[in-house]
Amino acid sequence: MKNLSAAIYSKVTGSAFSTSIGGRFYKGRAPQGATWPYAVYYIISDVPDNTFTDSIEDVIVQFTIFSKASGTTEILDIAANMESLFDDSTFSVTGNTLVMMLRTGGNGDPRSVFDDTEGGEGLYWQLDTDYNVILKRN
Repeated sequence: MKNLSAAIYSKVTGSAFSTSIGGRFYKGRAPQGATWPYAVYYIISDVPDNTFTDSIEDVIVQFTIFSKASGTTEILDIAANMESLFDDSTFSVTGNTLVMMLRTGGNGDPRSVFDDTEGGEGLYWQLDTDYNVILKRN
């Protein structure tokens, strides 16, 4: 999944989504003390689906957006930029053909989270979105 991660980073770089999070886009987790807002992505699952003629990877990628704004406008604007970038997206993944990238879950209302371990600063907004990515190995 190294190639998929590289392709996601490449797709995000220079996009409206990247601009809306100040370029703060991380795999797995943000560094301690990261400036808000930011986004993190995770590869939730990667299941091979091989046939007699094709080698397919069925991947679930989750994007999580974090915001400290007082209301939800900022996080919803960031989510809209993310959707514009990734919904039914096409991009190059080395060694693979991207068959599909489809939003399959999340992107409802952001949830308000209180976490006194997050720098001791209290409330923040969080929005999770899942995408199903189908890759055909070349």
